Amino acid sequence: MARTIINTPEAPAAIGTYSQAVLVGRTIYLSGQIPLVPATGELITGDIDPQIRRVFDNLQALCRAGGGELKNIVKLNVFLTDLKHFPEVNRIMAEYFQQPYPARAAIGVAALPRGAEVEMDAIVVLD
Repeated sequence: MARTIINTPEAPAAIGTYSQAVLVGRTIYLSGQIPLVPATGELITGDIDPQIRRVFDNLQALCRAGGGELKNIVKLNVFLTDLKHFPEVNRIMAEYFQQPYPARAAIGVAALPRGAEVEMDAIVVLD
């Protein structure tokens, strides 16, 4: 099956040896997004809320670049360096998603790239 690489300036450029997203059939695999500002590559730090929002905005940009929307996400993985931020993820996620929600995992990790506190990746199935 053919693979199509998805690239958009509306999401941060890859900071390693990976693609922003890959489309295979009607499924898009979104690479992990940390709270990087697409235009500058600046990492948002400090309060966790803007970090989480930036990650969702980055995921949304990738979904749209592939012809979908956040509502097309069927699986979301959330990585947090401190699980105390899990309630904030839930609260902010409710602003970006409506039921039925995607399947999701929340995983506590020791560290993330560039010292980020949150990272998310996703699988999207297009209508």
